[in-house]
Amino acid sequence: MHRLTILYGHPEDPARFDRYYREVHIPLAKKMQGLWGWTIGKCQAAESGEKPPYYMIVSLYADSAPAMQAILDSPEGQATVADVPNFATGGATFLTDNPEVLIAPRFEAPPDS
Repeated sequence: MHRLTILYGHPEDPARFDRYYREVHIPLAKKMQGLWGWTIGKCQAAESGEKPPYYMIVSLYADSAPAMQAILDSPEGQATVADVPNFATGGATFLTDNPEVLIAPRFEAPPDS
């Protein structure tokens, strides 16, 4: 498993960021073939009242580093990466890793929640 993590800095206009991300960037990114996982999370500070260091964290998952690179090198991947400066006014940091899964995440809420 290989993960690409994107750390988005705080945008100048959060409402514009959110709107563009949902209406333009996600549909563009969904054209990439080969991803088997994708998570998005708005950051919250660990301490109440503090501003978190990032606005949003996004993780994309592929089978391997070469598979992720092929996805990013595809025309759809290149278009998606090229789109980031159109909305990420707070900057974006890209990191890759091969995560070690200690407990597999459950992405659906329990039935009683």
